[in-house]
Amino acid sequence: MGKTKTDLTWQEIEIGGIVSTPGNAAEYETGDWRSVRPVWDKKRCVKCAICYIFCPDAAIYETEEGFFEADLFYCKGCGICAHECPTGAITMVEEEE
Repeated sequence: MGKTKTDLTWQEIEIGGIVSTPGNAAEYETGDWRSVRPVWDKKRCVKCAICYIFCPDAAIYETEEGFFEADLFYCKGCGICAHECPTGAITMVEEEE
């Protein structure tokens, strides 16, 4: 029989909010707390990759056509990509439920 929460000692409780194994951050889909998401206007995009470079979560990827999109499983909606886009091709729009 397993231990209940009251039987655990403080040494046995897992650390919360910490990536304990290097390289496993991709296992955690963190985009569900986002309230806004980036949308690209491909007519204005010059494929400069600045959005890709500045994304703090590495949530932007390049498509086969050379454009960029956000992987919404990991994008947290910070808006840095839209702020850094030199052509204004990225706008942040409210998430819909």
